[in-house]
Amino acid sequence: MVEISITIHRSPNQLINMFDKIMEAQQKADEVKKRLDAISVTGSAEGGKITVSANGNKVIQSIAIEEGFFKQADKEELEELLIVALNKALEQADNVSQSEMAAITQQMFGGLGNLFGK
Repeated sequence: MVEISITIHRSPNQLINMFDKIMEAQQKADEVKKRLDAISVTGSAEGGKITVSANGNKVIQSIAIEEGFFKQADKEELEELLIVALNKALEQADNVSQSEMAAITQQMFGGLGNLFGK
């Protein structure tokens, strides 16, 4: 068995700075989550006869099915189109989430550039 030991030498001020940066990153992530909760996206199928709304955190908020379409569609058709609308809404939510996270990551890397002594 081979043992590997790594020692990182940091001054107390550097450790405090690193901890502050980690705390700042956590706060930013919480802010992004709150913003994503407030963002609404939709997915639809069959020309809008089925509409699904979700928030940016990929939580389904509502499903609307036109009454006339609901009455005339069969179960399998309804299920298939509901899946289409759900997937479209979740894809949009994922795109919004990725965009928000990319923006916050870009902001954070400016402040984390020398965190590990580079």
